[in-house]
Amino acid sequence: MEERVRMSRRRQTIARRLLEAQQTAAMLTTFNEIDMTAVMELRARAKENFKQRHGVNLGLTAFFVNASIAALRTFPQLNAEIQGDEVVLKHYYDIGVAVAAEGGLVVPVLRDADRMSFADIETGVRNCAARATDGTLTLEDLRGGTFTITNGGVFGSLLSTPILNVPQVAILGLHQIQDRPIAMKGAVVIRPMMYVALTYDHRLIDGREAVQFLVAVKEYVEDPSRLLLAR
Repeated sequence: MEERVRMSRRRQTIARRLLEAQQTAAMLTTFNEIDMTAVMELRARAKENFKQRHGVNLGLTAFFVNASIAALRTFPQLNAEIQGDEVVLKHYYDIGVAVAAEGGLVVPVLRDADRMSFADIETGVRNCAARATDGTLTLEDLRGGTFTITNGGVFGSLLSTPILNVPQVAILGLHQIQDRPIAMKGAVVIRPMMYVALTYDHRLIDGREAVQFLVAVKEYVEDPSRLLLAR
């Protein structure tokens, strides 16, 4: 038995853009893992006060948005776009955050995210998720963006290779936090670990810069106090 269902306009758009990414970009992915202990402990200490003050939960998104922006300042070519034989370096940080919606993922953009507080980021993501669910996102909400973050971990993904959100040249993929044994100072300890993936356009970004960018994100998240100095 077969059933034919017409693709929604959103699904058609997603399919077209994904195919465009594969046909136009030289995509490569590098991986790392992050010890989430410091962030988890900070969230545990601050979550009640943060929720009372701002009316929103302190999630992981704000940490990774800020860590990504700090790393992008050091590696600006990851916050760029290829136009013909020219590279457009963008000295602003409009960060796309992928959220689940009926018919597929959408990527609303946090404009000037470098000027946003943790509460602003978490509130913005929550509002975008709600609007994605009720279908009130506009084209302006989705337009542009200089760098994207996607979190497959909320669905249970342990490791994946995200696909570029063209014409952007890099995307950061987050995954499920899982307690794992790791070696630390000659002993085996259990830590909440997350695999992270960076897919990048190899036409513009070399492996060295991609790896160093991901290491920078790792270092900022593992020591979130450094984010205060990076702003």
